[in-house]
Amino acid sequence: MLIPSIDLMGGKIVQLVQGEENALEFDNLAEWVERFARYPLVQLIDLDAAMGKGDNRALIAEFCGKLPCQVGGGVRSAENARQVLKAGAKRVILGSSLIKDGVVDSQFASALCDEFGVERLVMAIDSRGGKVAIHGWKTVTSITPVEMMHALEPYCSAFLYTHIDTEGLLQGIPINVVRDLSSQTSRRLIAAGGIRSQQEIDDLDAMGVDAVVGMAIYSGILKV
Repeated sequence: MLIPSIDLMGGKIVQLVQGEENALEFDNLAEWVERFARYPLVQLIDLDAAMGKGDNRALIAEFCGKLPCQVGGGVRSAENARQVLKAGAKRVILGSSLIKDGVVDSQFASALCDEFGVERLVMAIDSRGGKVAIHGWKTVTSITPVEMMHALEPYCSAFLYTHIDTEGLLQGIPINVVRDLSSQTSRRLIAAGGIRSQQEIDDLDAMGVDAVVGMAIYSGILKV
């Protein structure tokens, strides 16, 4: 399944390369809402909140009122998760907050699961050079994606795996890496990071993996 990605910064839809360089930005938000309306799920990320530079909370509520969204970016507490779900999100995505003092915080994940239920939680695993990266991808931990998945599997309905090394570069995602990760979990795997073609989306779908696509859509390479 293709999951279109909406990244918000400063009230606009943006596309960053490697999480840093702003390559594209759009303020015609209604047009993109209309284009994405036929999809069963859209991914909505508040980059300002993720980077600790404010938030796009009102805009997120607006999008969630019009599209079925899973929402992430700066969700660092149970209260943040409550706010996101109250705004109308179908699912909430958590990432950096799941790691504390260099290890996976299973206790925090368990508490979230108790309050919100497995189905409403997606755990993000952002990988740079084979290790999990947090804090806007600036801090690389010693934790591998597989270790994080094994620790968090009881507490979520899906894992969102982002291959940072190829993210935003439109060079494709390493299918073999995604296949190996998919074999390590019974949860749904969602892959992101450089996906540029329908063939990749079809290949991922064939192995039961959903594809989050941003740059290829906004640059016009992939038509939606």
